[in-house]
Amino acid sequence: MSEAGLRAAQQKMRDAGVEATAIDVFTSYYHQLEEGGTGLIREDTISPLTDPPMLSEVDVDDEAASAALDRTVIIKLNGGLGTSMGLDKAKSLLEVRDGRTFLDLVVGQVRAARKRHGARLPLLFMDSFSTRDDTLAALSAYPDLAVDGLPLDFLQNQEPKLRADDLTPVEWPEDPALEWCPPGHGDLYTALLGSGLLDQLLEQGFRYASVSNGDNLGAVPDARLAGWFAASGAPYAAELCRRTVNDKKGGHLAVRKADGQLILRDTAQTAPEEMDYFTDEFRHPFFHTNNLWFDLAAVKKALDERHGVMGLQLIRNEKTVDPRDADSTPVIQIESAMGGAIEVFEGATCICVDRSRFLPVKTTNELLLLRSDVYSLDADSHLVKGTDRTCEIDLDKHFYKKIADFTRRIPQAPSLREADRLAVAGDWTFGSGVVVDGSAELSADSPATVPDGARLSGEITDGSL
Repeated sequence: MSEAGLRAAQQKMRDAGVEATAIDVFTSYYHQLEEGGTGLIREDTISPLTDPPMLSEVDVDDEAASAALDRTVIIKLNGGLGTSMGLDKAKSLLEVRDGRTFLDLVVGQVRAARKRHGARLPLLFMDSFSTRDDTLAALSAYPDLAVDGLPLDFLQNQEPKLRADDLTPVEWPEDPALEWCPPGHGDLYTALLGSGLLDQLLEQGFRYASVSNGDNLGAVPDARLAGWFAASGAPYAAELCRRTVNDKKGGHLAVRKADGQLILRDTAQTAPEEMDYFTDEFRHPFFHTNNLWFDLAAVKKALDERHGVMGLQLIRNEKTVDPRDADSTPVIQIESAMGGAIEVFEGATCICVDRSRFLPVKTTNELLLLRSDVYSLDADSHLVKGTDRTCEIDLDKHFYKKIADFTRRIPQAPSLREADRLAVAGDWTFGSGVVVDGSAELSADSPATVPDGARLSGEITDGSL
């Protein structure tokens, strides 16, 4: 750990054309690593958040809601390639259902909200160097999408991965691209500032931002939420949902005992021996959806006062330089979460929303659910759930983790409207018109087929159909 390592990393970033403010942010985190910073938030330093305000109990005037939406910009995080699902392009270009991709549906949602409320409602994607070209090519199909001369995207920054043993920038001649990583979605604020887009939005009269993950199709433009946030006068707000037993991952808000400030604690900020507290849906009954609202002017003021360094909590992510090779050089990736900004703003708040605003797709399990008859698409490109039941899906990762394998084996989603659970172990190929009734568990030691029109229930083995 040396000053030479920091200088080498800074120079590498300058040579790659990384914006100066992003280098300053990286430098701040580097010093924390040198000092032994882990970013861990201990359970005994926080109190659980147990009584957040509920959107269902809020009254919002329709006219005020539409006016607030007209001053809102929609930002979608779009930096991921979906490599864990076997993709080599922007995850947002993956088909969800009815021949439409995440990107198509997001665009449809924004267009519908513009028409319904008469709002300008710009749509901006925070792209990475890996996703930008494919995304902009896909967006060219929507020539009327841009608003007031604003761009359709801005770029997330990049930073060098650091060797875990001495914090120098890692070298990997086999694939130099693997020497770099994104700084986490906490880079949102730095990227908005460094691109000049934050100033541009303010100059054009926009005041609020609604931010969510590009793969969360539940986070639709919402005038009622915009009206609530505008009326609150808060500089920042996070959307929460009530936890269930299945919500073990993801972050949660808590109250810091030292000063009563709301803070975000993510998985990577939790000590292994305290994960039982973190995953306890009774101790921490609400989870953080990563749907955020913030006042653009408040963010600008905070960044100006802090010389561009927002000061989000460090997330120390330990990996190998080649994530596909566990024997490659161990590295540390410096990251931060955009939701961590809640502790930057005095008066920041949160609100509990309906579960329909949280529909992420991280695996083919979630994708199968969205492609099934549990959901339908309405005229506004919203996914509408048609049943009160939610089927738990557990597909064998060996055969269904990658999109190509998944699509080949399940070309048509089975009916899941009456299903509680579908577990598939082994190599099964599904025919058309399959129906799951209640709970079904399939297992096979060799390739097997679910015939057309089969009705699945109970324990099923190869040869029992």
